[in-house]
Amino acid sequence: MKKFLSITFIIFAIAGLAAIIGAGVYGVLHESDNSTTQTLPLPEKTGGIRGQLGIDKNINEDNIDQYLGRADSVYRDMRMLVDEADYAKIGGDSYLSGFVEGFEVVPYPKLVNVSGLPPEVGQSYQGPTLFTQSSFGLKANYLESEDILEYFFPKDKNIFLMCGGGGYAGMTKNLLTQLGWDENRIWVVGGYWYYNGEHAVQVKRQMGTETIYDFWKVNYHDLDFTELHEK
Repeated sequence: MKKFLSITFIIFAIAGLAAIIGAGVYGVLHESDNSTTQTLPLPEKTGGIRGQLGIDKNINEDNIDQYLGRADSVYRDMRMLVDEADYAKIGGDSYLSGFVEGFEVVPYPKLVNVSGLPPEVGQSYQGPTLFTQSSFGLKANYLESEDILEYFFPKDKNIFLMCGGGGYAGMTKNLLTQLGWDENRIWVVGGYWYYNGEHAVQVKRQMGTETIYDFWKVNYHDLDFTELHEK
């Protein structure tokens, strides 16, 4: 009888262990499926002014949380830490006041010369850029320009672009597609100023009457042009 009970206990113990292991493996696979194999809708511009900026109809500030953390994707916020353009004039912030978790910041105004901003905000950064856009087309200014761009925006990944209001993100998609990136793998998510999801990382805070920006929280990829080689 004791031998029978011992054997029965061992069988149940093994079965229980197998169930736990199985549940763990299923959980990992299930989580992986959610983050990498969920079908993405093709990029599609929304209507109105937002559409003119290139903001996507299907993946934008309202639902980007559903598409975060994908292993097959990169997430880029295109703002500067402090922009020379006065975005407060249009209800925004020239300072990077916060960002969506998982987005790394690559300043668009250092990729190519900025044009087409609302007149009331003035000019953005006017220093060196990787590329120059003119009536003659797009010109790389440095030997490393295209390598840097492909490093931050891998062609074999889905690319989600964001900024403050959506303008820099749309301009970035235009730049990339001019240089051969697949437009169907790039989504212009829109602007952080309009994001109300659950993954906001606050950079701006108040300490008494003083406004403080915790830029140390930002994964910011600045460009040092003194280290590059002009073409």
